[in-house]
Amino acid sequence: MTRRRFIEIAGAVAAISAFRKAFVSSDNAIKVGMCDWNLGRAGRVDAFELAAKIGLDGVEVSIHFPSPTGHLRNPDVQKQFIEASKKHGVEIASTALGVLNSVPLKSEPKAAIWVADAIEVTRNLGTKVILLAFFGRGELRPENKEEMSRVIDVLKELAPRAERAGVILGLENTLSAEDNLRIVEQVGSKAVQVYYDLKNSADRGRDVPKEIRMLKGLICQVHLKNGPRLLSEPSNVDFPKCAEALREIGYDGWYILETSSPRDIFQDTRANIEYTRKAFGSVV
Repeated sequence: MTRRRFIEIAGAVAAISAFRKAFVSSDNAIKVGMCDWNLGRAGRVDAFELAAKIGLDGVEVSIHFPSPTGHLRNPDVQKQFIEASKKHGVEIASTALGVLNSVPLKSEPKAAIWVADAIEVTRNLGTKVILLAFFGRGELRPENKEEMSRVIDVLKELAPRAERAGVILGLENTLSAEDNLRIVEQVGSKAVQVYYDLKNSADRGRDVPKEIRMLKGLICQVHLKNGPRLLSEPSNVDFPKCAEALREIGYDGWYILETSSPRDIFQDTRANIEYTRKAFGSVV
């Protein structure tokens, strides 16, 4: 390595470090991660290297089922992810089972087995939250009592396993706060909570700050996005009011960007990180 190249790399590392610390203090210490699919690295270990270059604190990691190699069910692959996380100084913020959108937990027996396996994977990776997705074929509709009952029964079976592992099953869906509350109350386990996406609720015309307050103590993680726009641009989500509600209920978990990059993934994501730290960080 030439002296010039060494200086260039050192300068880049220093700039990224300064960027990541710019808005973090004892009064404003939130963690900002990003979904690996929005990084263009779904289920890939190189997501951590890219996340570090951008300045993210963590990555939400996709668990792929089925996979001929076992993907993250394979201990060797788990080790690769843990080592990449340590090497690049980027945490594993959570895991995600997006496959449940096409292989629904409400109807496919093997989906429950995948969730059980994902609990063990998540524990082994040293993180606490699994995103259970309920979109597409897996969407839950409150008027379909049979499907709702089936999901609740499955969660009741899985919850004790999650409790023992210290893992939370985070429900991300199109349901209202009231419907999610009913699920959580019927399951009756601290291991089943709500993975709340602000825009998903806003797109359905809901009062998002009100829902946040209704779900006090039950939001395990938060997704932030604004369609093809930056978070700072016009939106049907009132991010400042949502931030106020989240502070009010004492939410102190990760803020996970599920944002697009209309111009440049580095420039756009850094702008979204900066906005998130300013808008959602604690008020001094």
